[in-house]
Amino acid sequence: MLQDYIDGKWVSSLAKASVPIVNPANGKEIASCPMGSSEDVNRAVAAAKAAFTTWKNVPAIERVQYLFKLKALLEANVDELAKCVTTEHGKTFVEAKASVKRGIQMIDTAVGMPTFQKGEFSEDIARGIDCKTIRQPMGVFAGIAPFNFPAMVPFWFWPFAIASGNTYVLKPSERVPMTQKLIFDLIEKTGLPKGVMNLVHGGKEVVQALCTHPDIKGLNFVGSTPVAKYVYETGSKHGKRVQALGGAKNFMVVLPDAVMDKSVATALESIIGCAGERCLAGSVVVCVGDETYETVKAKMVPAASDISVGDGMDPGVQMGPVISQASKDRIIGLIESAEKEGARILLDGRKGVEKMPGFFLKPTVIADVTAKMRVAQEEIFGPVVLLAKVKTFDEAIAWVNAGPLANTTTLFTSSGPAARKFCNEIAPAMIGINIGVPAPMSFFSFGGSKESFFGDIKAHGAASVQFFTDEKIVTERWLSDSNVW
Repeated sequence: MLQDYIDGKWVSSLAKASVPIVNPANGKEIASCPMGSSEDVNRAVAAAKAAFTTWKNVPAIERVQYLFKLKALLEANVDELAKCVTTEHGKTFVEAKASVKRGIQMIDTAVGMPTFQKGEFSEDIARGIDCKTIRQPMGVFAGIAPFNFPAMVPFWFWPFAIASGNTYVLKPSERVPMTQKLIFDLIEKTGLPKGVMNLVHGGKEVVQALCTHPDIKGLNFVGSTPVAKYVYETGSKHGKRVQALGGAKNFMVVLPDAVMDKSVATALESIIGCAGERCLAGSVVVCVGDETYETVKAKMVPAASDISVGDGMDPGVQMGPVISQASKDRIIGLIESAEKEGARILLDGRKGVEKMPGFFLKPTVIADVTAKMRVAQEEIFGPVVLLAKVKTFDEAIAWVNAGPLANTTTLFTSSGPAARKFCNEIAPAMIGINIGVPAPMSFFSFGGSKESFFGDIKAHGAASVQFFTDEKIVTERWLSDSNVW
C-alpha cells in the first residue's frame, strides 16, 4: 500500500479503502493506492500552512537551490522514473523517458524565479512620489494530476509554486501514483524543509476537500472537461485561484501544398503517440480538396499498419496499451458509433489484439468522417485516426472553430500567408504549423481556450509567476520638516 508524504515523513493514509494499480500491458496488479479522506487533506494542508510561515521569507535565490539539487537527482534517475511510468501507465519506455525530461525542463525554467519575481519601480510618478510593485507568495497551493503523464504534468505547476515562496499539496492520479512516490523520495534527498511539499493519495473525496479547504489559496488541475469545470467552479466559489485544464478535440488541417509524406507521418505520430492518451494529440485530419484527401488516405493506412504494438518495455515497440479495460471499451464504442453513422473503417485496430494480455488496441483509421458524427465531437483519447474532407480552407477553419473544445490545432502547409491566416482566425490557443504536437516549452505558457481551459492565467512559463504570487503596489512619499535632504 502506498503512503502519503506529509510534513517531511511517509505516513499511512487515514482512509480504509484502496484501489489496485494495474500494469496495462498485462492486466496484473502491481500495487495498491489508498483512497484518501478529507482528514488526510487536513493534515497535509496544516503542514503546508505551518511551513509557509518560514518558507515565504527564504530568499528566492536560496529557494531555487533545492530545485537545482532535484534536477541533478532526476537526471541521475531518469531511466528508473521512465520505467515506472511505463509500468503503471503503459506508454513506451522512449515516450516515458521523453516525458520525464520535459518535466525536468520545467525545473530549468522555475530556477529563474529570482528574475521572474522581480517587481517594477517608477520614480516621480508625481512630484516627490515614487511607485513600486512587489510580488509575494500567497500560501498553500494544491495540484490534482491526470493519469496520462504521471511524471511530467505535476512539474508544470509545483516547481513554480515553491520557487515563488508558496507551499504545496499534490494529489496524483490514483491510477498512476507510483512515479510520484519515486519523485518525492528524490525531493526528500534535496533537504527541502518539511511541509513545503506534501503528497496525498485519493479520489473524489480528496478532490472535494482540496477544492473547498479554507487554507488553500489556489488549485492546479489537468483532466477531462467536466471535472475541470467542476474544479474551477467549486474552487472559485470557495475563493481560490484556479487553473483547470480540460479536454481536447484537436483538428489537423492539411492543405494541398503540404509536404505530404512528412505531414502524414507527423499527423499519425500525433494521433497514436502514447496510444493517443495526451491532451495535445491530434484527432480529426481535415483535408482541403479531393486530391489532398485521397493522397492522405493512401499514405495513412500503410503507415498506421506498420506501427508495432506491445509492452512498452519491449525494444522496438512503437505503441503501448491504453490505460484500462474501461478505456478500451469506450474507444471501441466510439469506433462502432462511427460505423453506424456511415463512416468507413479503412484500418480496424480492434483486430489482431484478441490474444494479447492487457488493454491493447492497434491504430484505427476511419474515413469519410463528418462534423455531426459522434467521433468528430467527442475526445477519443485513443489511437484512432479520423479522416475528413472539405472543399475550402475557410470551411476547414469554420469546422475547427465550431467545436466547444479548443486546446490545440495544426496546419500542414508550405504557404506563409495561409499559416498567417490560420493563426489569425483559428480559435484554439495552442497552434502548430507543420508540428503535430504543439506543446509549448517550459519558458512559454501552456493552456487552451473555450472549454479546454477554465481560468484567467495559463500554466508554466512567465505566467506562472502571476498565478502563484499576489502583486502589491506601493505608492510612497517621504516627508521631512524642511526641504533639505
